[in-house]
Amino acid sequence: MKDQRQGASSLPGRLRLLAGVASLVLAATTAHAQQPLASVPSVPVVKAPPSDGLGEEGYYLESDLLIRDDKSEILTARGDVEARYQGRTLRADEVVYDTKAGVINAKGHVQLINGDGTAQFADEMTLDKDLKAGFALGFSARMDKNVKIAAVSAIRRNDNIQELNQAIYTPCEICAEKPTPTWSVAADKVVQDKDRQLVYYKNAVIRLWGAPLMYLPVFWHPDPQATRSSGFLTPKLGASKRRGMSYQQPYLYVISPSQDIVLSPQINSSVNPFLNVHWRKRFYSGSAEVRAGFTYEKDIDDRGERFGESTPRSYILARGLFDINDKWKWGFSAERTSDKLLFDNYTINDVYQQRGLFTSEDRRLSSQIYTTRQDKLSYLSLSAVSVQGLRVSGIDAVTGLASFENSDVFPLIGPLVEGRWQPEAPVLGGRLRLQGSGVVLTRAESPYGATLDGVDSQRGSLNADWRSTLTLKSGVRVSPFVQARGDAYRVSDLPGTDDSQTYSRALGVTGVDFSYPFFKALKGGTVVLEPLAQVAAGSESRRVPIVVGTSGATTYLYNEDSTSFEFDETNLFRANKSPGFDLYEGGQRLNVGARATVKYNDTRGASILVGRSFRSEFDPLLPARSGLQKKSSDWIVAATVTPVRGVNAFVRTRYAPDLASNKFRRIEAGLDAFHKVANGSVRYIKDQQDAGGFPLETFEMRGQLNLTKKWGVTAYGQQDLVAGVWRRRDLGVVYADDCIRIDVIYQNEDRFSQASTGGLKLQADESIVFRLTLATLGDTGYSQ
Repeated sequence: MKDQRQGASSLPGRLRLLAGVASLVLAATTAHAQQPLASVPSVPVVKAPPSDGLGEEGYYLESDLLIRDDKSEILTARGDVEARYQGRTLRADEVVYDTKAGVINAKGHVQLINGDGTAQFADEMTLDKDLKAGFALGFSARMDKNVKIAAVSAIRRNDNIQELNQAIYTPCEICAEKPTPTWSVAADKVVQDKDRQLVYYKNAVIRLWGAPLMYLPVFWHPDPQATRSSGFLTPKLGASKRRGMSYQQPYLYVISPSQDIVLSPQINSSVNPFLNVHWRKRFYSGSAEVRAGFTYEKDIDDRGERFGESTPRSYILARGLFDINDKWKWGFSAERTSDKLLFDNYTINDVYQQRGLFTSEDRRLSSQIYTTRQDKLSYLSLSAVSVQGLRVSGIDAVTGLASFENSDVFPLIGPLVEGRWQPEAPVLGGRLRLQGSGVVLTRAESPYGATLDGVDSQRGSLNADWRSTLTLKSGVRVSPFVQARGDAYRVSDLPGTDDSQTYSRALGVTGVDFSYPFFKALKGGTVVLEPLAQVAAGSESRRVPIVVGTSGATTYLYNEDSTSFEFDETNLFRANKSPGFDLYEGGQRLNVGARATVKYNDTRGASILVGRSFRSEFDPLLPARSGLQKKSSDWIVAATVTPVRGVNAFVRTRYAPDLASNKFRRIEAGLDAFHKVANGSVRYIKDQQDAGGFPLETFEMRGQLNLTKKWGVTAYGQQDLVAGVWRRRDLGVVYADDCIRIDVIYQNEDRFSQASTGGLKLQADESIVFRLTLATLGDTGYSQ
């Protein structure tokens, strides 16, 4: 049983030995005398608690034997010694405390546990009386994130600085069966600086499975105990035909708690280096982020051959969003590149993302500035948008060369004003919503010729939408609605004339939605069957007719915002299926369908929707590819199924029964599967005619197979079935355990490159990417 004693307050150094809340007085002893301590109830040995009741000045000491030399003012404790002071706990076989010098010497199985839960171990340790500074022999430590450090000797200068000699660092598990860690860093000297939140190394050697991988005379990384600090992030090593060998090494510099920057130079063997920069900052009212890159280089082809003149080449991808008050916000995005192949040539990732108010499209950059106001009953936005196109417009059948789309034919959109408001109280027993929209489009160049001015236009629209819903006693749900809209247009700089033309129209529709859901409980689930129907009648379909030429014989059907018209399950029961304002679907029509849904409590389930649209007469103003022109539209079918946990499949299709062949105008199908052994996805898309008027058929697959607990293979493929070629093929090997991840990926991708004779050439580009991620030595949350 342990003995506990409380030291007399007269001891030098204000030494107080407290045993929890007990008050025991240690009787005076003669110098150099030794005697057994009185037996008292034991106190369990525990790690240093957040609060042990000792306060700022209280000590706690527990041992099998206590020897106190009053003459030399030395206190010796032996046998399972435990001492506590200011949240720190010291354990050892023997502790000698020189109260006069304020020095503590601990020997044998020494443990020092700090208030934050981290611990240091040593064969021998010498500390100051506050247990904050000292040195140790045979030192080791366990820190947050399972990080372990061992050293021949260690010097702890204060709470924030610790120096290690002949040290080794690893976050990997070490045990008798696995004495060699997966990876480690050995160094002549290691300094942990908690103020700067960094760990420094001198003459460091990084080892994988005990074998030396890299020697670094000076090396540092963020302190694993720090939430965020400056240091090197995970590097990327690769090789490709265009750039040769490539090494990219990002470095994170934390400017302040609310601001940081990542500098990521890319060093290439065949072309000049490329510098990526990623800056982020949080403000009291919002945040801003800027990604940018720069190089000074010539044009390069698919084999890395340089030609032409060297010029600065750069890009910027920026965004910001800020609160003005609890209702108003403002934001911006800036997306531009000096070279339309820059992202491809230097493998810049995560480019085409939504950074502003409007969704981005693949291979198009949009710069926006906007402000919004929103509350429970209203919404208002004012914005301006500029677009840069990076898509290939077409390939010459003779030369095989292609060209980029002309960004000058894209209009400058602004100002664009959109707003809606609805009264809080019901109007005529239903919900009333008022909407307004206005836009100005300005073009620098006409799509019909570089010598022609672009068509400029202005539009203003007002819309009223009323809807009510009631459920009859039979269970039928009835939802009547009324919509009314007025549009006014002004179009100028038309081809062949400098005159402007105006056009206005009034549109409206009224109708009723019907649904009759049937519900049935199953064992462990439910099933719902729901017939659906919509009857609508109103204005005829409209486009904006503009007369072109002095004779007035040519009519230009103005259409800026409704070119991407898709008929599917998302708009089957919309009275006006057009995605924009310029094209309006009208007439008398009947939209019918049925939906069935099955759900089980174990996440299994399925759903299917089948529907069709009927109209009173043929409508030539609707796009032929939409399948809505005829009196009977294409069939819409959309289904999803989850047969077992972790497996999801879907199919969406548009079926034209009146066609002699190719009855499926559009098919989109996919499968996602996840299991601890393997996971993957498959996508298939077929469209007889996409928005650009071309046939589209693609197949895409990706997956990972875990061969063992640590080894796996990854694959990705994208096939253009129209051209009959694979556009991209990736095959990778992955190794991952508790403290390391290694990815080696082979990529074969068809990319456009600049041809020395002019134009663009589609060629296969092969590359190998090597990525090594070491636990605690970097972060992958930054785009590079």
